[in-house]
Amino acid sequence: MADRRSHLEIVYDILKSIQDKGGRIKPTHLLYKSNLSHKRMKGYVEDLQQKGLMMAEVNEDERSMYMITDQGLKFLEEYKKVKELTEAFGL
Repeated sequence: MADRRSHLEIVYDILKSIQDKGGRIKPTHLLYKSNLSHKRMKGYVEDLQQKGLMMAEVNEDERSMYMITDQGLKFLEEYKKVKELTEAFGL
């Protein structure tokens, strides 16, 4: 059985999902890709928005979209470096 994801892994998965869709994603698509309940995803999204890692916008069709910020992209880069380092040392 797979281990549960850590808080940082979930944050990474959310931001990576947005990045993989060209930097913008619909809330429903993010819900599916992040593999979280609506309640948990909403909490993470609010937290990431407060920290400046992602933002929400309503487009001209009045549909919500989530976007990754420059700070969010930097987080992805740094997280990947740390993950590679820990794996290199077997941690």
